Amino acid sequence: MRLTAAIAALTLVADQVAKVAVVHLLRLDTRLAIDVLPPFLNFRMAWNRGVNFGLFAHDADVMRWVLIALALAISVWVWMWVRREAPGAMVRISAGLLIGGALGNVIDRVIYGAVADFLNMSCCGFHNPFSFNLADVAIFVGAFGLVVFSGRHKTP
Repeated sequence: MRLTAAIAALTLVADQVAKVAVVHLLRLDTRLAIDVLPPFLNFRMAWNRGVNFGLFAHDADVMRWVLIALALAISVWVWMWVRREAPGAMVRISAGLLIGGALGNVIDRVIYGAVADFLNMSCCGFHNPFSFNLADVAIFVGAFGLVVFSGRHKTP
């Protein structure tokens, strides 16, 4: 479980450091847009009150707390599942990524009332209107890794 905890902690710290650097130090919260390597990498400020891509977004404060509770419940469930199953390293790493990313977004919801999204990437004539953050990437990669790597060491 040390590996999962270490990956979760590193993911959480990287996410929060990136958000402080981009949103506050570079003042993206007031500038709203910074072209870094257009069109491949841009910073575009978006306050996400929903799940991914603003899905289930709602201005009511109750939805904020529902999403916080849901993220915490999923994180605890994944932690307990990995602890009980004692899977291989790739599953523990994937779980750490998912948990760290979820906790990073929970911190945003508690502090700001919404998740700070700022990464925007487009390529090859495709314009992506959405922003995301490092926590979102970690959640996606972690969930994908759990699907791909879990269940590989089961005996029939």
